[in-house]
Amino acid sequence: MQRELLKGNVPALILAVLQGGGLHGYAIAREIERRSGGILEWKEGTLYPALHALEKDGLIVAQWEPNERGPSRKVYALTPAGEADLKRRSAVWSQFSRAVSDVLGLSSRENHHETR
Repeated sequence: MQRELLKGNVPALILAVLQGGGLHGYAIAREIERRSGGILEWKEGTLYPALHALEKDGLIVAQWEPNERGPSRKVYALTPAGEADLKRRSAVWSQFSRAVSDVLGLSSRENHHETR
């Protein structure tokens, strides 16, 4: 079920991690795992297609940077369009998660519905 919940949210998670600065693919995956307390474990088959799609859409840019301990690495960074897209995705997720919490009875706020 976790894989189904993750679908569609991969771009937002990547953009959120890149908000703190450029990172290479492996570091992006590890940061998502760290921030999620190990719940969201990523494999290359999930990460790299998403990175390529975000780059194609102009939401991130990539450049090769030298690595002192090995081959050069591709480092990804947010573009201004990526920052705007992250804000939009965050607002949509916030609204969606509140609605699901309300339906499941998990919301801490009281619901006041008008009856007609």
